[in-house]
Amino acid sequence: MEDSVIPFFEKTLQRIPSSSLKSILSEWGFLSAEQLQDLHFQQSKHILHNKVLAFCEENGMRIRHVIQLDMIYNHEYPNKRNWSVYQFSGREDDAVVLNMTEFSQKFKVNLKDLLRHVSIGMKKCEDDAVWIRVAWGDNFTKPNQFKPTYVVYQLQTPYVFISNLNVKHRPLLSQALVIATKHDEIKEIQLRGRCLKSLKDLVLRRYKQSFQTHQPKPLQERNSPERDQGIVHEHAKRLADLKEVATQTFGDGPLPKLETAVFKLETKFKDPENRILTNRPEPFRCAVKFSSPSFLESLKSLVTLGVASAPVSPLLSSIPQKARNHFVISERGPGVPSTPGP
Repeated sequence: MEDSVIPFFEKTLQRIPSSSLKSILSEWGFLSAEQLQDLHFQQSKHILHNKVLAFCEENGMRIRHVIQLDMIYNHEYPNKRNWSVYQFSGREDDAVVLNMTEFSQKFKVNLKDLLRHVSIGMKKCEDDAVWIRVAWGDNFTKPNQFKPTYVVYQLQTPYVFISNLNVKHRPLLSQALVIATKHDEIKEIQLRGRCLKSLKDLVLRRYKQSFQTHQPKPLQERNSPERDQGIVHEHAKRLADLKEVATQTFGDGPLPKLETAVFKLETKFKDPENRILTNRPEPFRCAVKFSSPSFLESLKSLVTLGVASAPVSPLLSSIPQKARNHFVISERGPGVPSTPGP
């Protein structure tokens, strides 16, 4: 057994929750049916892991086997990672149906031509997504299996979801993906989060959207003193109005989970009397970041309860429509940065 296999396997095993260990080991398929039956999953984690390791050593476990286990775990728990969304453009022929075998071969050959030491794992899942695991080395160092990049390419769409990609390896991965998918270029679209399913729902329009056809009237115009004589009735009417505004803005179904929304402001200082600041070549910059386990649901709730102002600012309400949660606000209006963020 290779020296690096055991620490890599132990680290992978530690991440798997006890409640899922049996199902993940069964899906892995490296242990025999008899070995799985001999495992007592009610035992302490330490004892159980040692027994699993002993069986794996007995079966001649290699790096490739642990990579398979790591991919199964990450597919089962994708929300343990931070994901960034990228979009392809310039496809040669939209009518071409991408062949999985061809894609796999082109991707692996191209990346291995660019880098001497690189480890690539690939798996097609039932939701028409290709999961790719890339452990990076260089021309002199073996791949680091502890810090892989994960790529999820949704077949027959222009979208790919990437986790843990550093600046050094971005051009290499981008080139391999562009060639394998027969596109001209790939760019980040400033949509990031931990919930992979929600990111897919946003860009692929898989959730129930609201399409606001008119600007809601201000709440004070819709509250008629003649109709709402009592304080209780007026309060109930106001809550109903707020709920209507929230529904018009965000829809009446569950919203995709986004943990953050970031707005970066770039503006020039305008004061004819203060020449020092007016002539400053660089704009002033600041950033505002909203955080929540589910930012869109939280915002909708705040509007419904009257805590946030209504109608909702377009800067916030446009997040699900534009499928973006990172914006730059300049004197030309809100948009996405011209250069990709980290």
